[in-house]
Amino acid sequence: MQDPADEFAGLAAEVARRATAAGLTVAAAESLTSGAITNALGAAPDASEWLRGGVIAYAEEVKRDLLGVTADDITSAQCARELATGVARLLGADAAVSVTGVGGPEPDDGEPAGSVYAAVAVRGDIRDVHFQFDGDPSEVVHATVRAGLELLRDALA
Repeated sequence: MQDPADEFAGLAAEVARRATAAGLTVAAAESLTSGAITNALGAAPDASEWLRGGVIAYAEEVKRDLLGVTADDITSAQCARELATGVARLLGADAAVSVTGVGGPEPDDGEPAGSVYAAVAVRGDIRDVHFQFDGDPSEVVHATVRAGLELLRDALA
């Protein structure tokens, strides 16, 4: 398998190019990926100019207390949307991406392993997506990082 840093570098560089061209700042709220999206973004060109930061909201209390999640189910589209808007507000970003889900190998809270919810918010416009990834937990995380970066890239078009 290709080194994730190399695989995600092209996507992160495109996010950087689009954010810079649009004059937008970017943030991330990550549960399932534990900072991997922010790590990829931070390695992109001129990240200090457009990347505000990221919040690893793995624990439910962090999602609720820090980012303002009110969703009953923390593995849901509503939670992903609230994570994105919460981190944008907290870090003062124009755009934000978020991911939450079940890495596996077992189901959790009625969601099958590989069930991932992602959202992107750009200046108040919010889009969410549900993915169902196959594989072991590391493969689910890898696919989620890729999907989150692609979602952010496409939203900055």
